[in-house]
Amino acid sequence: MRAVIQRVSSASVTIDGSVKSSIGPGLLILLGIGNEDGPEDIEWLVKKIAGLRIFDDDAGVMNRSVIDIAGEALVVSQFTLMASTKKGNRPSYIGAAGHQLAIPLYEQFCAALSSSLGRPVGTGEFGADMKVALLNDGPVTICIDTKNRE
Repeated sequence: MRAVIQRVSSASVTIDGSVKSSIGPGLLILLGIGNEDGPEDIEWLVKKIAGLRIFDDDAGVMNRSVIDIAGEALVVSQFTLMASTKKGNRPSYIGAAGHQLAIPLYEQFCAALSSSLGRPVGTGEFGADMKVALLNDGPVTICIDTKNRE
């Protein structure tokens, strides 16, 4: 799994002109799911994201997690994060999981993150044409790949 985590003041996802989900201060997570991903990737990634200390403490130092600030989360599926650009200029998405694998893993990830945060998380709609709006706070953007844990 690959995730792009953005610290946001607010974020939303709109589908067909209607807002599907919106959050205030917290994390916008763009999530790519690969063919080799499974439950162990979810467990590791959720723990890592929930514990990321990327929010300022009273001294202005990034020392607090989304849990510490009682922040929100919005998770948007994004298969293009699994792109390979090794050959030519047209990205290959052969490493991206198909719907049969990706949808259940996406739903499990959202449920596990919700459980870890102790609150519901906002979601997009898997496979939909989504418009994502965000106000990046910092900006702070972190990229994590579960296949590069060391």
